[in-house]
Amino acid sequence: MIDFHTHSLLSDGELLPAELIQRASEAGYLAIGITDHVDSGTLESSLNQITTICSDIRPHVPVIPIPGVEITYVPPSTISGLVAQARELGAALVVVHGETVTEPVPFGTNHAAVKSDIDILAHPGLITAEDVKLAKKRGIFLEISARKDHSLANGHLVRLARELRALHMLVISSDAHGPDDLLTAKRQRAVGLGAGLLPDELEGVLENASRLLEKIE
Repeated sequence: MIDFHTHSLLSDGELLPAELIQRASEAGYLAIGITDHVDSGTLESSLNQITTICSDIRPHVPVIPIPGVEITYVPPSTISGLVAQARELGAALVVVHGETVTEPVPFGTNHAAVKSDIDILAHPGLITAEDVKLAKKRGIFLEISARKDHSLANGHLVRLARELRALHMLVISSDAHGPDDLLTAKRQRAVGLGAGLLPDELEGVLENASRLLEKIE
């Protein structure tokens, strides 16, 4: 199990980063990304805390804790600069909070994100074919989300990715905010199949997480 999108109480999650990492370790995860919500005012302080705990705890657990951020609700024109700042501050994993259909995310966020140096565009909602093509070209992964309302457009994403031969750029993530949100292997597979992936397509998508981990590590 590899999960690139989780939240601690440094943003809107329920657990300390250390507990989140320990729970993933006990569940047999290979790697877990700590990607708390940040904007221009919180990026530096949150990332400093996340990188510190990931560095301190890594020698003591079998799971790989990945320090990251989820850039959230910022003006699209500022995304590229914030991504660069996050990289400079030590973020190994940069996620952007995409245009989910259930929240008023600024229009243009998806497009600005896939033009930037990010790793994952989370729950991209009714993403356009143009932006799927651009993400594919730039090596940016698109998230099939396991999080309640964010998952409503998973089928749209899978359909477009299939049509545009971009299934190799999909990953399934929990967007966990509490301990009950962490995925089991069975639930992860159910999310993928529920999004419309065929069984053989699902196997390929599950392998995509290993490719992203190699890139990050």
